[in-house]
Amino acid sequence: MPITHQHVRRAGILLLLWLTGVYMRAPIMVAAPLGEQIREELGFAQTALGMLTTLPVFMLGLGALPAAWLIGRFGARGTLTAALFLTAIASLLRGTAPNLYALLALTALMGLGIAAMQPALPALVGRWCPGFVALGSTVYINGMMLGEFIGAGLTLPVLLPAVDDSWRTALLVFSIPALLILPWLYRPTLQGQRQPARARRKMPDWRDKHMWQYGAALGASAATFFGLNAYMGSLLARRDMADSLDTTLFFFNFAQIGASVVMMIAARHVLRTPRLLAITIAVHIVGVTGLLLAPNEALIGIAVMLSAASALQLVSLTTLPALVRTPDEAGRLAAGMFAIGYVLAFVIPLIAGLATDMSGTINAGLGVLLLFNLLCLPLIWRAPTHD
Repeated sequence: MPITHQHVRRAGILLLLWLTGVYMRAPIMVAAPLGEQIREELGFAQTALGMLTTLPVFMLGLGALPAAWLIGRFGARGTLTAALFLTAIASLLRGTAPNLYALLALTALMGLGIAAMQPALPALVGRWCPGFVALGSTVYINGMMLGEFIGAGLTLPVLLPAVDDSWRTALLVFSIPALLILPWLYRPTLQGQRQPARARRKMPDWRDKHMWQYGAALGASAATFFGLNAYMGSLLARRDMADSLDTTLFFFNFAQIGASVVMMIAARHVLRTPRLLAITIAVHIVGVTGLLLAPNEALIGIAVMLSAASALQLVSLTTLPALVRTPDEAGRLAAGMFAIGYVLAFVIPLIAGLATDMSGTINAGLGVLLLFNLLCLPLIWRAPTHD
């Protein structure tokens, strides 16, 4: 079949969605492998180290509702452009931070930018991808997963050696490509159908049981994933495996890509699995218990299992609102779910860091992650996962 202009246009749109998805996660995850080096230079405790990875996650929750208003006021494309610019500049300036407070402030600004990108992309997919909305959605989610892998898995073995082991230069270099995406967002071919001026996103219904179930599931999964990324160095050091940090983070984050590819191919079938969300939380419980008790030889395998489970959970939850609700109600459900889930994904690893500092052992932090998953399991037991 000959390649037409329509095929080229579609491929370009999918590539843009994928690249934008990459920068919805890569700037967050790059802090995990650089964390110990940053901590040694600036001098702070494990709690602050965890905040470098989890503070942007908190901003994802805090910024979910204002982002919905921005999209209604300025449009999805305008919001996405401004948000991507803020994300790139704040991420870049982290490399110049003179102290912990400046670093955390810039990290929070970066998180707000990503928070606005998160609901803008789903709003644009329907306009940019007529006839292939599902493909467009799974492509940018796959970009998110690969962004996690690039940020956490490739920083130590690839990026850091290329910049003479300087964490500051690594952050500067890492952020520049995001700026190159910006002019592409305003190509005429991406105009799409304009949203009516009267159209505005409604606020979530806080009495919605399913919103709280999905938010708890997202919070448990994201807290486990981001928490383990943040504290993986401490966990391995406790086991006298510090030299394995780059390898462990590589496979831990690469597993996300494999899970997202599976969901691209078989999302509908997977979502019809009875008690899917509860099963995934049960995998978290088994995995975190394994990190506490299993021998060193099993740690990488357990980490891969946990990462794949969290990726499956994220893709499932991102897809679910459109399956279980009408289009108008799906937006309200998703906004509330992201707000609840990402606030929890910040708070729980922060508590884990406090527990680690107070006890002097990473096992206490793992215990916090384990307890939170156990508490969430009965809440989401009957959560629907298909139409």
